[in-house]
Amino acid sequence: AQVAIIGYFLFGTVITARNQVEAVQQQLRLIQEELNRQLQQTNVTLQVSEEKLKVTLHSIGDAVIATDAQARVTLLNPLAEKLTGWTQAQATGRPVAEIFRIINKETRQLGVIPVLETLASGTVQGLANHTVLIAVDGSECDIADSCAPIRDRDGQVIGAVLVFRDVTGEYAAQQALGDSAALIQTILNTVVDGIITLHASGGVVETVNPAAERMFGYASAELVGQSLGTLIPELDRDPGSGNGTIAFYSASDEARAVGQGREVVGRRKNGSLFPIDMAVSEMQLRGQRYFTGILRDITARKQAEAALLEAGALQNAIFNSANFSSIATDDKGVIQIFNVGAERMLGYAAADVMNRITPAEISDPQEVVARAKALSAELATPIAPGFEALVFKASRGIEDIYELTYIRKDGSRLPAVVSVTALRDAGNVIIGYLLIGTDNTARKQVEAEQKKLDQRLRDQQFYTRSLIESNIDALITTDPAGIITDVNKQMEALTGCTRDELIGAPFKSCFTDPEHAQASINLVLRDKKVTNYELTARARDGTETAVSYNATTFYDRERKLQGVFAAARDVTERKLLDRALQETNVALQAAKSAAERANLAKSDFLSSMSHELRSPLNAILGFSQLMDSGLPVPTPAQKESIDQILQAGWYLLELINEILDLSLIESGKLSMSAESMSLSEVLSDCQA
Repeated sequence: AQVAIIGYFLFGTVITARNQVEAVQQQLRLIQEELNRQLQQTNVTLQVSEEKLKVTLHSIGDAVIATDAQARVTLLNPLAEKLTGWTQAQATGRPVAEIFRIINKETRQLGVIPVLETLASGTVQGLANHTVLIAVDGSECDIADSCAPIRDRDGQVIGAVLVFRDVTGEYAAQQALGDSAALIQTILNTVVDGIITLHASGGVVETVNPAAERMFGYASAELVGQSLGTLIPELDRDPGSGNGTIAFYSASDEARAVGQGREVVGRRKNGSLFPIDMAVSEMQLRGQRYFTGILRDITARKQAEAALLEAGALQNAIFNSANFSSIATDDKGVIQIFNVGAERMLGYAAADVMNRITPAEISDPQEVVARAKALSAELATPIAPGFEALVFKASRGIEDIYELTYIRKDGSRLPAVVSVTALRDAGNVIIGYLLIGTDNTARKQVEAEQKKLDQRLRDQQFYTRSLIESNIDALITTDPAGIITDVNKQMEALTGCTRDELIGAPFKSCFTDPEHAQASINLVLRDKKVTNYELTARARDGTETAVSYNATTFYDRERKLQGVFAAARDVTERKLLDRALQETNVALQAAKSAAERANLAKSDFLSSMSHELRSPLNAILGFSQLMDSGLPVPTPAQKESIDQILQAGWYLLELINEILDLSLIESGKLSMSAESMSLSEVLSDCQA
């Protein structure tokens, strides 16, 4: 029979679906990696910001109260809790006036809280002097404070921060320091006795007052470290008698009671001798034994007129050598005495001001007006701006020490602390006033530096808040009971509620499953942290958002639990991607199953087809071989046809066998056997 091609059979497998699935899987992996990287970066930023805020609030030495725009308390640091008696949990959400109760120390009238003025004007405000804070238990303490606005990124005032500190000790120290300074200044201005302190061991001079310097003619530097025998020759003579010790000259109790000591002879630097009344007392200082000798030149008793002149010269020397300004006026306020210290500090010569002006004319006029106004309110008496405002308290017998800015001759300003004393005659009638001033520049510089530090603190707090607000996650803090204490803008957007509405509300009320949300708080309190806790937030308008909740506990400076800090990230997009990935995986699985079924059908078809083709082919080959070898012998033409049939048959059989081998390979059923071979022949075949 004639062999002819009657058609072709082509087999193929569709792999488009598989490629698409692999592409989607790759894209999802990239998205997941980017989300993980952003989450890690956000967590690091959040941890740094939280740690800065925690360390700042717990390390500063001042009390801090923060409020919202409605003057409701949002934050108290530990020192503020201690001074007010309120805890953070108790104070949060309450009006600041309820937490921060202040009065005027002298009038006991309620003070004006600067928070309201700060919120209204957006400027920094401070407290008036003599302000007292009343704690919740009724205890009181003197305070000083300042209040600054809290602004958002757009510059809008969203709250205020009140920084204050307990200055009770400082006021007491200032008062004691002022009293001590006034006492020392009074002594220096009035004492006519020399005062020398010396170490008990060896009688070495430690200090010498100006009166003693003038009395003996030595400068202080010349006497310090020298023996007292330089001034009292008797102490260097007859040391074996015991009269050479300073203890021998210590006045008896009876003598000290009447103000008398022992008479000795003093020797001036020029060698001249003069009588001295010396009283010695013993003291212990820093564990060391010292003697104080009060030396009085009693020549005045014998030569009254000469002693009076010396005393006047001595007093004048003390007055003009002191390192402070002394300005004495008459009862009208006109300057009568302007000492060297005043000339040095203010730049005026005494002749420029004596009998010409009052101290008010070289003082800051605005401060003088402000002092008159303050005293008028404090004492309920009209006081005119001018010299009267500077001496009014002293004229009423009230001790008066205050800060005043002098205007130097060159126009520069000199901050000073001024002590005012009324000078009275024997009939207790005021004949003038004495104003003693000390340079207050160093203190003002310290206060200026403190203000800068306070500003830096406020800037840091603003920076920290900005970091919190710029976070892409919704941030929430709660107390241990699960009541919200603070949120950021993202939480407001997530819930559709304002910050004021959220603060004080239960954390669980923001979610579709309150019990599940409360359980997350309990889990954090138990395990100290929780990660990837899935919740569904519900906004005011009913919108629901899937969030991944991560939280940890936070503590105060004493490691006392304060509450829970939580971050909620919107994972809606991630949920959609997960769902798409699941759907794709299902489709991929279905495609894989279809491909496997198709491949199995193909294998079955090839196997069946091969067997079906082999049976008739074997018959064809068998009959052809019989004809080729049988009798009668085929003619040449028949021989040629039989050869073609055999050649085509064997080729087709080989093709069928190869198809069966391919089917075995695909089904994994092909068996392998080791056979010897000639490598050179294989290489030759490959080369051909």
